[in-house]
Amino acid sequence: MEEYKFLLDLAIILALTKSFSLISRKFNMPPVVGALLAGIILGPVVLNVVTPSETILNLAEVGVILLMFEAGLETDLNELKRSGLPAFIIALCGVMIPLVMGGTVTYVFDKNVMESVFMGVVLTATSVSITVETLQDMGKLKGRVGTAILGAAIIDDILGIILLSLMTSVGKSGGVDVASILMIVVKMAAFFVIAGIGGVFAAKFFEWMAGYKDQNIQRNRRRVAVFALVFCFGLAFLAEVFGIADITGAYLAGIILCRTPQNYYIHRKIDIMSYMLVTPIFFASIGLKVDVHGMSGALIIFTVILCAVAVISKVVGCGLGAAVCKYNMKESLQIGAGMVCRGEVALIVAQKGIVVGLLSESYFAPVVIMVLITTLLSPILLKVLFTE
Repeated sequence: MEEYKFLLDLAIILALTKSFSLISRKFNMPPVVGALLAGIILGPVVLNVVTPSETILNLAEVGVILLMFEAGLETDLNELKRSGLPAFIIALCGVMIPLVMGGTVTYVFDKNVMESVFMGVVLTATSVSITVETLQDMGKLKGRVGTAILGAAIIDDILGIILLSLMTSVGKSGGVDVASILMIVVKMAAFFVIAGIGGVFAAKFFEWMAGYKDQNIQRNRRRVAVFALVFCFGLAFLAEVFGIADITGAYLAGIILCRTPQNYYIHRKIDIMSYMLVTPIFFASIGLKVDVHGMSGALIIFTVILCAVAVISKVVGCGLGAAVCKYNMKESLQIGAGMVCRGEVALIVAQKGIVVGLLSESYFAPVVIMVLITTLLSPILLKVLFTE
């Protein structure tokens, strides 16, 4: 019977994550908050009734890959072109300042350079989906500020993925000497060249599939979604072969396919599978790994400081970038507040860091708490700043 316990665990995880997500919506909170809380309740912090088995962890990894694939599919390249230089400057400031502040605070706490730099990378993340939902509710999504936030968030994701890929490669190589760094850069360049060439053929293939005549049109459309998934998993595997995080390959696969004629259909089908199974398991697995019982007083103080730095660094960084681009003070603060939310992106980055040994497991609980705080705080800040 023990080998079948994972079925009961899956049933409990799905039931509780979806129930808590609905409750979160009732209180105008993002569903991700409810899913995380469900995992925390099921784990060692509260009930300790579900242990992350190999099956759950593997499904959670698939959930991570599909989340990043969807993020790539949702990338609006036209929006990126319209935003142009201002969005790039805002995103660059919004990456560099959290990187420096997060790294500095962590180094003061434990004097580990690589771990400190990686914590800075965790803080560079931005999850714009919650911001978009808030701005849509207020009717501010298509304005000057909303456009800047969307464009900057896209570039922020790209810069964050590059940083994560670099750090992951360093972690896997186990060295930071000049020869190792050069080899990492060469391998990253080779991956992007091969992925780019493959992307050209993939785009041509999906264009051909769009014009392919089949007596059963619905069956043909289903094939498109399956081949898209094949491409996503293939690039994720290729990334790992080159010593880069698998989510880099998945994200790149989404960007390559975001301009294909079937983009909307592919995204809808992937989203259904993701929503019904693997994404809830991913968020629950994050909560299951959280254990606050061993947190020392120093770690609690670090968690409080980390949350403050997470908010301040994005508001100051992105706000400064916006001010440089001739946005007024109020608009700069609105843009900074819109980039505060870390959401699932920071969780994915932190998890990858733990896997390759760049981040201690003791920091996982502080990161999860930071994600919950910024996810709850960002919509509140936006509503206050837009209603003044």
